[in-house]
Amino acid sequence: MIYAGIDAGSRSIKAVLFDTSQNRTLASGLADQGVEQERLAAELFDKLLREAGLERSKISGVVATGYGRNAIRFADTTITEITCHARGVHRLAPDARTIIEIGGQDSKVISLEEGGRVRDFSMNDRCAAGTGRFLEMVALRLDMDWEKLSMLAQQSTKPAIISNMCVVFAETEIIGLLADGKPLPDVVAGVQNSIATRVAALAGRFISPPVFFTGGVALQSGMARALEEVLACPVRVAPQPQFTGALGAAVLAGTRGQGKP
Repeated sequence: MIYAGIDAGSRSIKAVLFDTSQNRTLASGLADQGVEQERLAAELFDKLLREAGLERSKISGVVATGYGRNAIRFADTTITEITCHARGVHRLAPDARTIIEIGGQDSKVISLEEGGRVRDFSMNDRCAAGTGRFLEMVALRLDMDWEKLSMLAQQSTKPAIISNMCVVFAETEIIGLLADGKPLPDVVAGVQNSIATRVAALAGRFISPPVFFTGGVALQSGMARALEEVLACPVRVAPQPQFTGALGAAVLAGTRGQGKP
C-alpha cells in the first residue's frame, strides 16, 4: 500500500510517497512555501503522483506535518513534526539516538529511545539566531546564494567570533568585522559556528550518540563540522535531510493505516 507524507515547513513544502509493501520511497519533492499553502501542497502532491505514475485513488492515506500542517485540509490527519522527524530518521538510521533539526525558522533537538520513539525534545522557535534564517540574512547581505556561502566557509582558516545573540545585532557585528578587514570566509564560518553554539545550548543534556543532522540547513557544507566541534562528538547528516519530516509522516500514515501504534 502507498501512503503520502507532507511537511509544510516555514520555508518550503516537502512531500514523500512511500510504499509500505516494498518498504521504499517512490517519489519525493519540494516547493517553495507561500500564502496559499494548501494549493501549493496539492500541486506538489499531484506532481509526485504523475512522476510515480499513480492516481490519487491509489494513495491509502495522507499525513500532514510541519509549521503549516493544519492548512493541508486534504490530509487525513496531522502529526507534530517532532514525532514525524523521529520516525523518519529512525526509518533511515535505526541506531539514531539524537536528532538535530535546523530549519528555516526554528531548530529542534530530539532524544530517541529504541524503536524511534521520542524520549524528550527541546525547540527554539522564538529566535532566528539558531536557524536557517541567520544564514539567509548573511547570504542576502553578501549578495550570494547558499552554495557559494558554503564554499566560502570551507576556505576559512580562523573563524570569526560572532558574539551577539540577536540576528539583528549580529548583522551589524558582521558588517563591522568585514569593515575591519576580517576575511569573508572566516566571517561565514563564524556564522556557522554561532548557529552551532546556539543549538548546542538548546541541546543541553539531550545529546547521546549517534547524532543525526536533518533539515534544510544540514545541506550547508560545514554545518555538520561546526556542530561536531561544539558537541565534541560525530554528527552524521541524514540522507536527503530536508525530507525526514515528510518521510516520517508517510511512514506513520502507513502504520496507522495498518492499525499499528
